[in-house]
Amino acid sequence: MSKHSPSPYMVVLAGSASLAIAMGVGRFAFTPILPMMLHDGVLDLSRAGELATANYVGYLVGAVAAMAVPRRWDHTFVIRLTLVTTILLTALMSAPYAEAWVALRFLAGVTSAVGFVFTSGWCLAQLSGTGSSIGSAIFTGPGAGIAVSGLTASGMTVLGLSGSTAWLVFAAISAIISGIIWKTFGKSSKPSDAYSVGAPTRASGKVPKSEMPLFAIAYGLAGFGYIVTATYLPVIAKNSIPGSPLLTVFWPLLGLAAVFGSLLAARVKHGADVRLHLTGAYLVQAVGVALSVVWHDAFGLAISSILVGLPFTAISFFAMNEVRRIRSSHHSRYMGLLTAVFAIGQILGPPTVGAIMDRVVDVDVGFDLALAVASIALVVGAAIYVLMILLFPGERERRKSRTTGPSNLKGEAPRSSPM
Repeated sequence: MSKHSPSPYMVVLAGSASLAIAMGVGRFAFTPILPMMLHDGVLDLSRAGELATANYVGYLVGAVAAMAVPRRWDHTFVIRLTLVTTILLTALMSAPYAEAWVALRFLAGVTSAVGFVFTSGWCLAQLSGTGSSIGSAIFTGPGAGIAVSGLTASGMTVLGLSGSTAWLVFAAISAIISGIIWKTFGKSSKPSDAYSVGAPTRASGKVPKSEMPLFAIAYGLAGFGYIVTATYLPVIAKNSIPGSPLLTVFWPLLGLAAVFGSLLAARVKHGADVRLHLTGAYLVQAVGVALSVVWHDAFGLAISSILVGLPFTAISFFAMNEVRRIRSSHHSRYMGLLTAVFAIGQILGPPTVGAIMDRVVDVDVGFDLALAVASIALVVGAAIYVLMILLFPGERERRKSRTTGPSNLKGEAPRSSPM
């Protein structure tokens, strides 16, 4: 093990790859494999919803568990453990024991959340004080993982491979990538508190108690708003344009859009109110979700995938910066709260789809209703941010009102660092 910390570029590449495994495989590999499993006849949409819900419940448990891990623990050991565990859990999904799949997807969700928190925390710790501005590139990992898993599943579908084979292929790919980045996650003397690196301080002043609950509700609505598309997109596409050669491109397209969106989010102006960025991101995603309801051809689904994917990681990027402004002290607790509420929003998605499907005869109508509800949830979330802007002035306004009075609001807000 090297005595020196890895270079910033190696940290970013390893971090992005680790998040690609934790999120792209641990959480979302099920989405492109789902049509293959449906075709194999090993599950139906109701059972698929149970597996998806189990994974999202696991993610909630993992997020809470990650908050409780002592800071003195060796974070690189935890990262390596999550990589190995994700590989094993993914490979075990190929076994013909359907009664074990719920447990496996639950454990994959737990591992995914822990891997996300510890990887991002360790990587940001290594980059702190280096003067590097590439830290946000770490968060291209989830989108890249979605894109790679989607493209790989597309190739396997063309070859007529089974869902069980797909799980083994994803496990093998994860193992190869883990082997490549393994040495980068060596011990470092730098602290690895996942949520304390580069946290901006705020000027003194009382924070309204109702601000954080509103923020948490809005963020939870984002979890519910995107998850119907993120869980069922390939199935929705198959029902909308059956037999089309483009059926398998929409999921990787969403992933590629997420990569671009995460890079774009890091380049937005820091002087503007972050809640404006969140409002815009929610509305973009709401339009993307709604488009798949009213525009059922390949082009409409492609535009929908792009618009849903663009804000995919950007929303979390903006939200984690904003919570550090709202709660500069004990912000890890509140970031954990946001992650948990977001996970609850995700958990509600598949049961909502299942409840709607039980009450309609046509599957397409059921998906349209579920997507419409999801789009409305995102619009409501955006409206909450607008309400917060009106009720609670941003840091720039607070600072200027203290120094120059309310009539002069010109100036710059403090720069926020990545998640």
